[in-house]
Amino acid sequence: MEEDGTVYVTDSAGERAVGQFPDAPAQEALAFYVRRYLDLAAQVRLFESRIPMLSGRDLDTSLKSLQEQLTEPQAVGDLDGLRKRVGLAEERVAQRKGEIQAEREAARAEAMAMREEIVSAAEAVAGQDAARTQWKDSGEQLHQLLEQWKAAQRGGPRLDKAAEDELWKRFSKARTTFDRNRRQFFSERDSEHASAKAAKEALIARAEELSTSTDWGATAGAYRDLMREWKAAGRARRREDDELWARFRAAQQTFFDARDAQNQAIDEEYGANLVVKLAILEEAEALLPITDAREARAKMRQLEERWDEAGRVPRADVQKVEGRMRAVDQAIKNVEEAEWRRSNPETQARVSSATSQLEAAIASLEEDLAKATAKGDKRAITNAEDALAARRSWLEQIQKSSM
Repeated sequence: MEEDGTVYVTDSAGERAVGQFPDAPAQEALAFYVRRYLDLAAQVRLFESRIPMLSGRDLDTSLKSLQEQLTEPQAVGDLDGLRKRVGLAEERVAQRKGEIQAEREAARAEAMAMREEIVSAAEAVAGQDAARTQWKDSGEQLHQLLEQWKAAQRGGPRLDKAAEDELWKRFSKARTTFDRNRRQFFSERDSEHASAKAAKEALIARAEELSTSTDWGATAGAYRDLMREWKAAGRARRREDDELWARFRAAQQTFFDARDAQNQAIDEEYGANLVVKLAILEEAEALLPITDAREARAKMRQLEERWDEAGRVPRADVQKVEGRMRAVDQAIKNVEEAEWRRSNPETQARVSSATSQLEAAIASLEEDLAKATAKGDKRAITNAEDALAARRSWLEQIQKSSM
């Protein structure tokens, strides 16, 4: 330091003046420029510690600022040491910028993959079978995918414009396809609903025409046909379909209520006939079991005449009483057929022939048994006894059937 207050510093470039501090003690003047050095050293340390955290632009800006400040700083201290540390920091900056670039590329790749997933999901929604698509849920899914795209665009890394534009075209096409398919589906469904409504209104008109018919059997069959056509007509809109069904059902109900009322009146009228026929049934069933088919048949004819004169019974009782009467008639027929078979000449001739043959066989077997007994031949005795037992059993059955 000179007497005029000029302060010097020596570094690799030689000695140079860093400033002048007149009218002040040398120690105070030197301390001022040393503090400047310490400030520079603090900046270098801070930069070194922040290299892993700064962006590429901030790294370049901070490094350039330090390099400029250390070109010919007005400070006293180990300036060459600071310059060396800044040189090493420059190497770390280059390395860190490479890492940042790699991180950016990885982030772009990840962002691109996420956009691809969004687009693929949108294309899957758009490619669904229209007949099985849940349009409300699928529309909400597409909306959520669009929000994901916007969020990725706002907060994610900048992508290659050409690649991003291509993905957006695919995403936009998927949304357009979905909207077109939805409009077409509902248009077709509206057409189907209109067609079903027209068909069902025509069926209602026919049902209402039949509702006052008293041709009960034919009209009931016609209503069954109308019901088959109704099911085949498809569905109108839910509210309209419910209203159409109510009208169709009302027409049917009018007819069937009238038929039920008529049947109820008839059943009340036929109730007295049922009492008569039940009494006749008791007389008929009293003939069972049949002992004399001829006498039973004669009584049955009288009962049948009275049965016919009694008239019709309520529909719910027809099968029950008719079935009981047929059972008595069938029992008589069974006895008549059995008697006829016994009295048939051809049958008697066959029975006589079979009886003669069995009696001859029995006589022969009895002789064989006697001979075997005399000889003491146990085997022959057993065979003869078994054969005799069988022939005698057959003969007994034939004799019973011919009685």
